[in-house]
Amino acid sequence: MNERQNKLVCNADKHRELILEAEKWLWKHPQTGYTEWDAHNYLVEKYKELGYEPVLAGKIPGFGDIPGFYVDVDTGKEGPVLAVFGELDALDIANHPESVNGMTHCCGHHGQSAALLGLAAALKEPDALDGLCGKIRLIAVPAEEMIQLAFREDLRKQGVISYMGGKVEFMHRGILDGVDIAMMVHGTSAGEGEPYDFSCGYGNNGCMAKTIRYKGKSSHAGGAPHLGINAQYAAMLGLQACNDLRETFQEKDTIRFHPIMMGVNCAVNIIPDEMKIESYVRGRTIEAMKRENRKVNRALTGAALAMGAGVELTDRPGYSPEVHDKAFMELVQKCCEDLVGPERVKFDYNEWSTGSSDFGDITCVMPGVQFNAAGITGTLHGINFCVDSPERLCVNSVKAQLFVIDALLANDAVSAKKIIADYKPEYPSIAAYFEAINDLILDKDAVVYDEDGNATVDFQNN
Repeated sequence: MNERQNKLVCNADKHRELILEAEKWLWKHPQTGYTEWDAHNYLVEKYKELGYEPVLAGKIPGFGDIPGFYVDVDTGKEGPVLAVFGELDALDIANHPESVNGMTHCCGHHGQSAALLGLAAALKEPDALDGLCGKIRLIAVPAEEMIQLAFREDLRKQGVISYMGGKVEFMHRGILDGVDIAMMVHGTSAGEGEPYDFSCGYGNNGCMAKTIRYKGKSSHAGGAPHLGINAQYAAMLGLQACNDLRETFQEKDTIRFHPIMMGVNCAVNIIPDEMKIESYVRGRTIEAMKRENRKVNRALTGAALAMGAGVELTDRPGYSPEVHDKAFMELVQKCCEDLVGPERVKFDYNEWSTGSSDFGDITCVMPGVQFNAAGITGTLHGINFCVDSPERLCVNSVKAQLFVIDALLANDAVSAKKIIADYKPEYPSIAAYFEAINDLILDKDAVVYDEDGNATVDFQNN
């Protein structure tokens, strides 16, 4: 570490207690996407105590009330705008031993929010912005996990939100307007035999969010099953057809389809007249997702037709594929190595994950890197998830992010400006990005019967 980096480390260490207290508090108050009001209120108060005046996402004119906010740190000199994210939401995983009301932070987002608060505190130190230009926008964002699709669809219909993912919704609300480059840190479990503190891969899949509703006809299951149409059987047939499509998915597209049946709302002696399914179609590119989703919808529709049932298909933009800028990755890697040493840093410029994150939507329009901080044991999204080292997960994260901010925005932001100038985004503007993802939206009764039982089939976007 050089002299400047040593100062940045000291600035972070001054707020170690604040960071670790926030991690503990947020862990004990988990809430799922678009309901994270406990974390929102706690953090807003903490930011105000630091001298910030958060801009609340739910108070932007013309939009519904949701958790989340941002603050700007202005260096006072013209330069790029860097966004740094911290996520608010937990998962509904009731069988985790530390779940609260059926929810747990078993993806570590509470650690991100604690680190973002620590970053905000460190950036208030007297020498924090020395030699920097531009602005740093610290964004506490809700709803990264693409879960509870029916709940989010209800919010959309009510006009509270327009998009399922928090970062996409924030983009829609203009919170990313004028931002040039972005980063965030996610928690990770390093794994046995891999004692690294920071890691990063090249990118990960995008996803489409799907809700499927099979519609049948109820009747007495024992006395008159011939008078019913079994929506559960139609759903099972549809999922089997989708499963049989798997060998047609090409490896280069890294397609994933993983449905979950939401259950029936009737007694065992009634033919079920409805079965809901939630799922994603994940893939390496939006075009691959669209292509394979058409096949999935065709299979789901064919099963309904075979059973004489109906099927309602609802497709929503989920997350776009996340592609990290390699020049930006190199800068982040160097900063992490300066902090903990190269032997504790693992960056793989070819590694591709089949998971998804709405940070991918950010990388569609600007250079971005989401790297990982260790400090977790167990499995992400698993009942054995545990933060074993808040120091590594949160405090180290603050220090690494301070190093990256300094490397990007020092010396007239020469590094940031080059990364931004050289980046070739998937879409030339946020407006063009929204035009593309809105093309994924589908609301359709895929099978419609006339009074004679003849069927009209349509499972595609017009």
